[in-house]
Amino acid sequence: MNPDGSTVSYAELVSIGDHLFEKCEEDVACLASRIDALDTGVRNELLVSDILNSFQVFYYYFRIFPDELIGERLELEPASSLIRGVKIDEIELLELLFLVKNHEPLIIVSDGEKAITTFKGKTAFADGLKYIENPPY
Repeated sequence: MNPDGSTVSYAELVSIGDHLFEKCEEDVACLASRIDALDTGVRNELLVSDILNSFQVFYYYFRIFPDELIGERLELEPASSLIRGVKIDEIELLELLFLVKNHEPLIIVSDGEKAITTFKGKTAFADGLKYIENPPY
């Protein structure tokens, strides 16, 4: 059961995912636009399920292609990993994590033990990358 009260069976999510992949194949822009058209409850559950991978969810929220290494890291993780967070980049002692909390994408900058700062919204990835590339200290 989803925290917002909707219930979607796993079998139904699989069927929806299969239909999306049949229509879009590997085209993440097509996939993102079709996910936009889903019922909110279904969309929210799909975006943190094992049906999608983390790259597809990343593209859905930010509508950008990350560099190749980040893209590969995200492709290897199921979207369900985004509930606890996926490390997508690191520079020196700082890590960049992508997670989904309360149906919102977050980019967290961490020192490996604790969060230093959190970015939200469509520019969160760019803001987080800028932060770890040139930390304010």
